[in-house]
Amino acid sequence: MATLQSLSPTFRPSIPAPNSHAFPAATLFNSSPKFIFSNGLRVSRRHSIISPRVSNSQYSPQIAETLGDVSIFTASGEPVRFSDLWDQYQGVAVVALLRHFGCICCWELALTLRESKARFDSAGVKLIAVGVGTPNKARVLAERLPFPMDCLYADPERKAYNVLKLYHGLGRTFLNPASAKVFSRYDSLQKAAENYTIGATPNDISSVLQQGGMFVFRGKELLYARKDEGTGDHAPLDDVLEVCCKVPVA
Repeated sequence: MATLQSLSPTFRPSIPAPNSHAFPAATLFNSSPKFIFSNGLRVSRRHSIISPRVSNSQYSPQIAETLGDVSIFTASGEPVRFSDLWDQYQGVAVVALLRHFGCICCWELALTLRESKARFDSAGVKLIAVGVGTPNKARVLAERLPFPMDCLYADPERKAYNVLKLYHGLGRTFLNPASAKVFSRYDSLQKAAENYTIGATPNDISSVLQQGGMFVFRGKELLYARKDEGTGDHAPLDDVLEVCCKVPVA
């Protein structure tokens, strides 16, 4: 039985072929080096759940202002408020909240966002990616994936995640059937794993139980909101692009 203590900081996960019957827990849901999978973890491929888009109505009209007061860090370690990340009047921003910087599924999402950045830029849309962990963990992802550091931010205390009421907990992280979606993305996971290292994982065990989400703002108006139901249950990028790239930018 493998435990995460046995993985070296330069661990490169081997993503199993799509016809595999189980996905290694240390690869898909990697946790803190302190966390041991006593019985291993298997996710049945029989589950297929399509998470609906989260209605914006679950958030108050003041959610952007509440989020704006949250202070996080740039990847270089400088504190910054959310309200300073994009034009709070008419600026359009895609805010992608990753799980944590040591999650291979988040490296996959970051890679997809990086490859779509030119489309965001051409539409005048600001790309903002936030992850749980310290700035030095963010730099690991930025340098090894790579990912543009000026678009990457660290939220070690999960302040923004709490404001947006994103899911957190053992069940959401390891047992939610929505996580089985990753089996349909073998090629993109394998590509993201090329320079992956578990060394970007936060030391705090509670951090690795955080789920992410995707949001689109125009100024202080929330245009799109979606919570990840489980690990790797990312928002369809086509939906995000359709929302943000069709919004007139002042």
